[in-house]
Amino acid sequence: MIWNKSKECMSREEMRELQGKRLHKLVDLVYHNTPFYRNKLQELDITPDDIQTIDDIVKLPFTTKQDLRDNYPYGLQAASLQEIVRVHASSGTTGNPTVVGYTRRDLDIWKEATARCLAAYGVTRDDVFSVGYGYGLFTGGLGLHYGVEHLGATVIPTSTGNTEKHLHLLRDLKVTGLACTPSYALYLAEAMDKYGMTKADLHLRVGAFGAEPWTENMRKEIESKLGLQAYNIYGLSEISGPGVSYECECKCGSHICEDHFYPEIINPDTGEVLPYGETGELVFTTLTKTGMPLLRYRTKDLTSLIAEPCDCGRTSVRMTRIIGRSDDMLIIRGINVFPSQVESVILEMKEFEPQYMLVVDRQGTLDTLEIQVELRKELYSDEMGILLGLKKKLADRLKSVLSISANVKLMEPNSIPRSEGKGKHVIDNRKLK
Repeated sequence: MIWNKSKECMSREEMRELQGKRLHKLVDLVYHNTPFYRNKLQELDITPDDIQTIDDIVKLPFTTKQDLRDNYPYGLQAASLQEIVRVHASSGTTGNPTVVGYTRRDLDIWKEATARCLAAYGVTRDDVFSVGYGYGLFTGGLGLHYGVEHLGATVIPTSTGNTEKHLHLLRDLKVTGLACTPSYALYLAEAMDKYGMTKADLHLRVGAFGAEPWTENMRKEIESKLGLQAYNIYGLSEISGPGVSYECECKCGSHICEDHFYPEIINPDTGEVLPYGETGELVFTTLTKTGMPLLRYRTKDLTSLIAEPCDCGRTSVRMTRIIGRSDDMLIIRGINVFPSQVESVILEMKEFEPQYMLVVDRQGTLDTLEIQVELRKELYSDEMGILLGLKKKLADRLKSVLSISANVKLMEPNSIPRSEGKGKHVIDNRKLK
């Protein structure tokens, strides 16, 4: 099902013309209403009249998360507080949080974009959807909540926590759709056994998973354990929460709502714009936001763009899976390592659960990497020969993928801490010294 055929199936020429008009209007808005951007543009000797087509976007400056923190709390808003009807904020680990104000029009666009995502998954008014993302300042809960309502399906604002109650609601209310992080989806699947339930007791058929990188193997794991079709949904609080992009039934990249969010891929070191197909840092410009619009916001997410039309009939540019973030990439002995690479290897091997932890440390001047991974219950053994064989098998495969050696530590089932939100997979002790 296509929710908004006029926009999702628009010709490339029509889309670029629309993007150009909206970009000009956006630059005019921030030039006159956001002193931060006016100063930036004046430093570059740029006025709104210099931005006439979407190709002119390269003339504009980038925006970073540090810019948002430096202008905390409302310095980047283009609308007055009287026009702001909701505020969200991301929970940064250092410095000020990033505060984002939304006008009523922004919220209307957001819920329409999220409805596009849900429709692409095959969600209809007959579905009952449990939203297991966190509510409050995090955009995940409310973002999916209003999208489900806008589409006309039934929403259950389950949020996170109290897993036993969540599972009982899934069963008793005959829930057909689930929205949460992929880590929490696996957590729910594991918990079913504890409470005497199986996937046959549930009615789930579709899942909207995002807020953290996940792999194709993890998708298969979730689908197998919960008996549903798992789809990716992407968003970030600075841009618009969930609904920025979404998979369709083809599961071949996530369609970007590019009539609202213009994507670019840049070299994270030089800022050079990269062509379609090349991997780099994802950058978004909010073409229609009026509360806190952003020019060329550097997301730090690493991905690539697909320009070819999709078999589903949508013509929008797609983004491939996020392989990691340029700012949480680990550099170990000169080698770039992403947790998603480790996860991909673990999920290829049926002997292990998709539960792991990377522990990075430093002995003298040498970085060390320990990878802790849980064995499946039926394979856990006291026989040293079996354990050593499994350890070597995983270590050899990891070395071929990561290009560095890692110490593999096999863990008992259920020994690695679980998360009901974004999964924590890295402990970097180097930062503590």
